[in-house]
Amino acid sequence: MLRSRPSQIAFLVILIAAISCVGLSGLTARAKPSPTSGYLVIANQGDHTLVVYDLSRRHTLSATTVGINGHELAVSSDGHTAYVPIYSNVGIGNPGTNGRTVDIVDLRQGKLVGSIDLGMPVRPHCAKFAPDGLLYVSAELDNSIYIVDVKARKVVGKIPTGQHGSHMFAFSPDFRRIYTANVLDGSVSVLDVPNRSLVTTIPVSKTVQRISVSPNGRWVFTHDQTEPRVAVIDTDLNSIARWITLPSVAYSSEPLPDGSALYIDSETSPDIYVTDTGFTKVVSTIKLSNPVGETWMNPAGTRAYSTSPAQGVVEIVDVKSAKAEPPIQLKPGVDGIVWIPSL
Repeated sequence: MLRSRPSQIAFLVILIAAISCVGLSGLTARAKPSPTSGYLVIANQGDHTLVVYDLSRRHTLSATTVGINGHELAVSSDGHTAYVPIYSNVGIGNPGTNGRTVDIVDLRQGKLVGSIDLGMPVRPHCAKFAPDGLLYVSAELDNSIYIVDVKARKVVGKIPTGQHGSHMFAFSPDFRRIYTANVLDGSVSVLDVPNRSLVTTIPVSKTVQRISVSPNGRWVFTHDQTEPRVAVIDTDLNSIARWITLPSVAYSSEPLPDGSALYIDSETSPDIYVTDTGFTKVVSTIKLSNPVGETWMNPAGTRAYSTSPAQGVVEIVDVKSAKAEPPIQLKPGVDGIVWIPSL
């Protein structure tokens, strides 16, 4: 027995070292999320909540009640706080409530922690952060983009769009331009961010929806609601360069992070249309279970997450295989969506 103790001690040392190595490798794995990890933060305008969903565990962490109705959201750079513009109880252009606030949600606690008053009823809708930490919010009834200091919780500036129904917007990659989709006027406004001024407006159609920008900033995409086509706008000329013809009317789009294709969503067909690298035509179609309205790509470009408001579902697409994965069933009304790596 006495002679065996050194071998037992050696075994314990090896065992402890092995456990330590497993622990370290586990930490390393968590530091580098897998393609299916991270969290989805989703505004549900149906039940007036902000949902946090754990992708690794396929589990809803929280559903925080916000105002009526939050359609979109922005998340702070540390992933701890979400900002939800409180829009209206009706769709764009219809009579109803006129929101004037942005609700603040602590994502780790799943708790409403405050609200920012925008000073007047403006139906705030789309929200995005700039690198300087300022929050830009579309103020639809004021035909403007408001600039909000979230630390001071107040509006510190605005940029006029010169058009009605400035519903959604997108930044250029260098954050010097904003492009707005003006639903009611069927146009795109080009805004100078440093000078907080309107550069020009680009007529597109009778009505448009949503907007996106190519990763290199050369092209802007907005979606004709009267015909099945996407306008491709040349940002050097601020004019329409061409149209992408589709099988059905598009609602929104999202480019792959590497610029290799544009994913185009349809609310009338359970398909995602995928373009060629030059954004000239549709070259493939990804079949989904449900029509979808908004897509968010994870930064690696490995997964696309698309909301289906009517069905209360989040569709997931594996970008590499171009195939749909099992969807996430939530509640009807899911709309704005953001993927974050951690809380």
